[in-house]
Amino acid sequence: MTLTEEIERIKADINAIALQTVEETEQYRIKYLSRKGIVPALFERFKEVTLEERKTIGKLLNELKQKAELTWKESLEKVQDNQDTNSAIGFDPSAPGRPFQRGSRHPLSVVANEINSIFSRLGFTIAEGPEIEDDWHIFSALNFPEEHPARDMQDTFFIEKNPDVALRTHTSSVQIRMMESKQPPLRMLMPGRVYRNEAISARAHCFFHQVEGLYVDENVSFADLKQTLLTFSREMFGEETRIRLRPSYFPFTEPSAEMDISCTVCKGAGCNICKYTGWVEILGCGMVHPNVLENCGIDSKKYTGFAFGMGIERIAILKYRVKDLRLFSQNDMRFLKQFETEW
Repeated sequence: MTLTEEIERIKADINAIALQTVEETEQYRIKYLSRKGIVPALFERFKEVTLEERKTIGKLLNELKQKAELTWKESLEKVQDNQDTNSAIGFDPSAPGRPFQRGSRHPLSVVANEINSIFSRLGFTIAEGPEIEDDWHIFSALNFPEEHPARDMQDTFFIEKNPDVALRTHTSSVQIRMMESKQPPLRMLMPGRVYRNEAISARAHCFFHQVEGLYVDENVSFADLKQTLLTFSREMFGEETRIRLRPSYFPFTEPSAEMDISCTVCKGAGCNICKYTGWVEILGCGMVHPNVLENCGIDSKKYTGFAFGMGIERIAILKYRVKDLRLFSQNDMRFLKQFETEW
């Protein structure tokens, strides 16, 4: 077979090739275009061609080389584009379907929303305030004496001294802001995150969530406070829930009390959750101290009010019987997935 016939046969072979994959395209390059491939071998035979045939055969060889290279480049681009497209969409006809993972609300969000909903039905509106506060709104306006232990660095995260600026230790600071900016009647609920300089353990954390309530108007009594908290407790924990109020002390309320509910686990019979007393403490409350009203520009002779505050984590622990407070902030999906039905 002459060199001209060989060139035409190889050109026909190249025209008939249909490359489908990257591997096939690479095998084509090795066969036809590599240093020991078919096309370079033809150029070696070109040295034996007579002077009269060189011009004609040289043109055919160059056309064959250009055709072989163009076929390789176009095929390579095509199979790479197809591969990238399939890879981008993750398409595999033989693969099983990928189900969507169903999310869930955080248990603290579920409990906070439920608390907000109950008090909203009782006429309370939601109010919020800054988490970085000054001494006046955290302590002084709330009737904290300067020597009160809560001002100590072991309880509070101070950011600046003189004047004191700190991360709020309770959402009572929002109560002060509301009473400073509005006149009674006031019926507000203040949820939010608070911070205290405490060692982290199963029962304590350096940050947690509170919700506090405030009602100020003419002729507000302790009986109003008791009935409000009883209604909340039965809405939250069930109609059979009982409450009791024990005398306590808070600088910003007088009289003050801590409220217990009948144990939700043993129904008051006694268990390790309630330490065999039948009661579990859930919140502190009391009548707003006259000094606090006066500090906010409200006439304490005309108006009275009550306030209460509870930890959302404490309510969630009772509701879901969680034993370790740290679980709420660890973002462990094994823990959070348990609440996926709470929508």
